[in-house]
Amino acid sequence: MRRLLNITCGLLGIATVAALGIAYYLYAGFTGAGPSTEDTTLVIPKGSGVAEIAGLLKTENVIEDARIFQLGVRLLSEGKPLRAGEYVFPKGVSANGAMGIMIAGKSITHRLTIPEGLTVREVLELVSSEPLLDGLLPPERPAEGTLLPETYQFLRGESRASVITRMREAMDQALAEEWEKRDRNILVETPEEAVALASVVEKETSKADERARIAGVFYNRLRKGMPLQSDPTVIFAVTLGARKLDRALTYDDLKVDSPYNTYLVKGVPPGPIANPGRDALRAVLQPMSHKELYFVADGTGGHAFATTLDEHNRNVANWRKIQKAQQ
Repeated sequence: MRRLLNITCGLLGIATVAALGIAYYLYAGFTGAGPSTEDTTLVIPKGSGVAEIAGLLKTENVIEDARIFQLGVRLLSEGKPLRAGEYVFPKGVSANGAMGIMIAGKSITHRLTIPEGLTVREVLELVSSEPLLDGLLPPERPAEGTLLPETYQFLRGESRASVITRMREAMDQALAEEWEKRDRNILVETPEEAVALASVVEKETSKADERARIAGVFYNRLRKGMPLQSDPTVIFAVTLGARKLDRALTYDDLKVDSPYNTYLVKGVPPGPIANPGRDALRAVLQPMSHKELYFVADGTGGHAFATTLDEHNRNVANWRKIQKAQQ
């Protein structure tokens, strides 16, 4: 009997050692360094199961053994799902580390930059042409001036409609914040008027230090009952934002019958002519105080400002000389 007991105990000991050895082998295979020798970018499709993910990681040489990965996930993930997405798996990452990346959902973020002063048509073209976004544009076209220009982060496969929604929400937030800080003596009476005037300022200059100054010019003209006489509003009157005007404005353009033609119609245009950025909004809501009534291009990318018409005419003559020399 004692001999049988000793044999049994011996067999149990061997089995225990073997089990521990196997467990150690599996654990080491799951937590040890993986075979990859460089960072690997990989897209985990939506709806992928653990077996599919394991096969993909194995095929891309991120992990050594798909079965060890599946077993490790089953035992050590604590029931947390592996999320779909686009990931960077660092070189030599362990199977356990790869699992952790997907559980945390640390997907790669991409960027889409919307420059200031684009029309809604131009913004939609940028969003539509971004290959990493998915789905169609929203069926309802956003109104002009409702999309905030800035750099947006997104994940591969995010819908185009959701990005447009974020742009609209960002504009609503920016406008609300800047309107609250406005100079109470400005002439615009509503946030919508502020966006309309800011869009004109945005199209007039790309120089940050000129925006508030140009806004001041426009307010001075409004106070005196003078038309704004802004060329970008005439361009919008001709195109309505539906196309790019691939030519210079003509004198006939300045006579076009449109509420957006600020050579003929006094006051702020009835709506935005583009999507202004936050800085242009701030410039209109906190304009520079001065007595200038005119500005014209100076040939350096900026503008020459004037208080009197005589001074402005000299600036215009100088600009025409520069144009002629450039031609």
